[in-house]
Parts: sequence; structure tokens; C-alpha cells
Amino acid sequence: MGFFLKEEKSRKQLLRGVKTVFFLVTMLISLLLFSAPVLLVIADTLLPSALLSAAVSPASLSLETLYIHLTNYDFRYSLIDIPLISIVRSAVIVCVYSLCDGPRLYRGPYLAITAVCSVSSLLFVSLKAPFVFTDPLLERGGYIRAVLMTLFISSFLLAVAHIIVAYKISCRERRKLLVYKIDIESVSPHILFSLSLAQMDKS
Repeated sequence: MGFFLKEEKSRKQLLRGVKTVFFLVTMLISLLLFSAPVLLVIADTLLPSALLSAAVSPASLSLETLYIHLTNYDFRYSLIDIPLISIVRSAVIVCVYSLCDGPRLYRGPYLAITAVCSVSSLLFVSLKAPFVFTDPLLERGGYIRAVLMTLFISSFLLAVAHIIVAYKISCRERRKLLVYKIDIESVSPHILFSLSLAQMDKS
């Protein structure tokens, strides 16, 4: 008898633990989905810059060398524009996201501006990649070539991720508006019926 009671108690504790873990995982996923635009903007700002500093000597990165890179900019071979495009893209997207509320996230400019910024940066990176990777100097450095490939691929994937996140947020806000509309439509007949009864009582 005591053995069965202990087994039942341990089973309940295990079930309670599973429920707690499931609840925590669900909350974590919800938090990540809610803060996905901000996390993506942080990743888009930091990752390309970190990869560029890994491709170039980190000690050589300073305001003076950045100024030299910008003054001697060449679309075919310069790499400073990749992290700069990511920073500008992220700044524009996060500004639009912060200025839009629920309805404007669905019908407003958030999805359109995100798509325009991301597609423009994708075209830029796609046009630049053939010039960079056909550079004869790049053929000798296997490590630098791998880092630059990661830089271009990450910029490409982050641009696509911005579009996907913006679309998901637009769909989420659309569902919220539909639920709100259904609630209003279901409540309105009851309100009208109550008002009509009140008018009948007064008469």
C-alpha cells in the first residue's frame, strides 16, 4: 500500500515538473517571438561588423582607418559597405517598428518598408559578391575567404529574416484585429437587446 502511494506521489511530482517546464518553454518562445524584431536588429548590427573585424586585422580598425576605407571606397573591392548597410537597414526598420502600433503593423508601412530595405540590400550584396570573390588576392587566403563568405551569407540571411519577422508580426496583428472584431460583433447584439428592453421598461 505504501509503495503504491509513493509511486503515485512521484508520478504527480513528475507530471507537475513536466507542466512547469512546458509552461516555461512556452513563455520563453512567446518572449522570443515578441522581441524578435529587436533581437534581429541587434544581430544585424553586430554580426556583420564582427565578421568584418575578423576578416581584417582587429588592431587596424579605428576611426582613422574607417575614414580611409570610406575615402578610398571602391564598390568592387571595399567591404566597409556591408556592415554599414546592415546598420542603416536595422536603424530604419527599428524606427518604423517603434512608431507603428497594432493596426499600423498590419496595414501600415512596417512590412512594406522592411521589404524595400531588405530587398535593396539583397540586390546590393548580390551585385557586389562576384567582384569580391573573383579578386585574385582573395584566392590565396583560405581563412579570409571563408570569413568573407560568412559575412555575405549572414547579410543575405539577416535581410531575409527581417522580411519573415515583419510578415509574421503583420499576420499576428491581423489575427488580433479579427478576434477583436468578432468580440465586438458578438457583444453588440446583446447590448442592443439590453437597450431596447430598457426603453420598453421606461415606456
